[in-house]
Amino acid sequence: MTNAIAFPAALRKLLPSPLMAASTAVRLRRGDRLFLQRQRPRHMYFVARGEIVLERIGAQGNVVVLQRIRHGFVAEASLQSGSYHCDGLVTAEGEAVALPLDALQTRLARDPEFALRWIGMLNGEVRRLRAQCERLSLKGVGARLLHLIESEGVDGRLAVPSGLKSLATELAVTHEALYRTLATLEKEKVVIREPGGISLGRP
Repeated sequence: MTNAIAFPAALRKLLPSPLMAASTAVRLRRGDRLFLQRQRPRHMYFVARGEIVLERIGAQGNVVVLQRIRHGFVAEASLQSGSYHCDGLVTAEGEAVALPLDALQTRLARDPEFALRWIGMLNGEVRRLRAQCERLSLKGVGARLLHLIESEGVDGRLAVPSGLKSLATELAVTHEALYRTLATLEKEKVVIREPGGISLGRP
């Protein structure tokens, strides 16, 4: 952890100043685990830059990816849970902000305005997860990819800091299928591949 924090705008708007003062910066290094399944939560994390994947081992021994976070809170359910239900794996280097859970819970109980802002943030996360469910119901790799760019990209550009294999997992397709689809969409000028991201083609 480091002392200096560059709070993202969304976090500055959400948090009261005492919570910001109690927070610490966490450097994210690829391959590190921010927390482990069954570990007792002590902090709530906000990804400012980088990428964290929530994963656990499935019944057949395979790794199950539950969520991928490039910007925003990680494992919000840990606020009222006695243990993490998954691991938090860093898949792209960056920085996160750690909020002490005790201070966060106390502030939510005593500050109605902050509690309302927190509820609004959670509502936004519900909308994002609904969009994810809608995306996975689409048929075809191209349809899922374009939906992801349009719903979670910024100005028609989706950051892909951890590579195409990671993106394929998020879309629930094989990486071979994603490579083939990308090649076709590039040829048709529907998308443009760039270092670290994919953008919609310009008409």
